[in-house]
Amino acid sequence: MPRNLTYPKLPDNTVHRYNHRATYDIYAIHSIINSSKVVHVSFNAGDPAEGAFPSILPMIGQMGSFAYPSADLHDPLDCYLHGYVSSRVMKLAHSDEGKGLPVSIAATKVDGLVLSLTPNSHSYNYRSAVLFGHAKVVTEVEEKIWAMKLITESVVPGRWENTRVPPDGAEMSSTSILRVKIVSGSGKIRDGGPGDDKKDLERPDVTGRVWTGVVPVWETIGEPVAGETNRTKEVPEHVIAFAKKENEENENYAKKAVIIALPNEEAPK
Repeated sequence: MPRNLTYPKLPDNTVHRYNHRATYDIYAIHSIINSSKVVHVSFNAGDPAEGAFPSILPMIGQMGSFAYPSADLHDPLDCYLHGYVSSRVMKLAHSDEGKGLPVSIAATKVDGLVLSLTPNSHSYNYRSAVLFGHAKVVTEVEEKIWAMKLITESVVPGRWENTRVPPDGAEMSSTSILRVKIVSGSGKIRDGGPGDDKKDLERPDVTGRVWTGVVPVWETIGEPVAGETNRTKEVPEHVIAFAKKENEENENYAKKAVIIALPNEEAPK
């Protein structure tokens, strides 16, 4: 039976607004990160000459453990991020001689548009996660190739073995991998239908003319389109299977989220 491990509540990750929607469950948070095609990574350049604002980058990332390959999403994991060797975040992480470059990692999945009686009550059904940790550049070749495979498999499962591997010297030199040791994290999830105020629900002039409900939203994988240089006649089975599974799971989640009852904290007042 899986363990229900949680991230500790620290000043950085504790949710205050709508804290009944918060989760610190490791599995829930890791699942949101790993099901997101893009995560956003923020960091501080430190040197004012590099700019006055914090930096934020869209990156491909996955949770995993090189030290414990059998670990799953229920376990404490690192976050591996893929990037170009000369990017600023890679340079900063490489030059950090301490615990690593402090970074924040965020991901969000939108599952529905919640349409209510008033503009102020509109919302989204969503899943979001934020991680906080220290990033170091992976230097060991074995771990780097392992992480490159982990990230490639997150794009389409089975893709690594169905491409020209291993990466050659030029590819290894131009690619860097960050390993982020996670310190804390939190998630926030909203499911259910509209949450209107009692004052509006008791007005027939409003309820009689304003449609309320949820428009489910899910990410859809389209039909594969062959590239100009493609010489393979058939779309590989691993690509077809991935698209079918991904579409079914995304649609099912979005539709089920609609019918979940709102928590007591959001009942009409």
